[in-house]
Amino acid sequence: MNDLELISRGILAGLAISAPVGPVNVLCISRTLSKGRTAGLLSGLGAAAADTVYGAIAGFSISFVIQFLIREEFWIRLCGGTLLIAIGILYYFKKPPSLADNSRNSTHPEFISAFFLNLTNPTTVLSFLALLAALGMGHHRARWLTVLLIAGIFCGAMLWWIVLAAATSHFRERFDDKAMFWMNRIAGLAIGGFGIVTVALSHWHVK
Repeated sequence: MNDLELISRGILAGLAISAPVGPVNVLCISRTLSKGRTAGLLSGLGAAAADTVYGAIAGFSISFVIQFLIREEFWIRLCGGTLLIAIGILYYFKKPPSLADNSRNSTHPEFISAFFLNLTNPTTVLSFLALLAALGMGHHRARWLTVLLIAGIFCGAMLWWIVLAAATSHFRERFDDKAMFWMNRIAGLAIGGFGIVTVALSHWHVK
């Protein structure tokens, strides 16, 4: 398998992990609409970084980390689900900034919150293991080849977030402050719903 094919398969893996609808997708859309494309891209960058961490764990087959994530899945899901519920409540009740307000706030929380939010799903590493096996990359390889694979995973994940933020930004001018108010409420309900499901899955896993 040549370098280009390896990176291409990594890109496919990154896209496949990032594309399914989840709480970070909702956050990215909401932040792009309320704060602009940059905020959405930074949220996506945080999510892509977290996916790359899990991709690296799967790619290098770091068994002790994988075993730890499986062993502590209950607590990780419980904490992550609780965090999602809290974010959902916050989004539901908070007043969105006016679209006419062009002031720039710190963008660090956009990256950090999306990064840690994506890290609260430990099954991502198992998804990567299954995907890499399906794409014919489940075997051991030279470290530098694994680095290329991980670079492809990051590029694939980031490609999704760039497309999502750009597509959302395209429709931003069609929203007014009233529409953003309802968008926040919908986002809050969706994120909180993901949190409830995550907490429920943590208890189901224990049983």
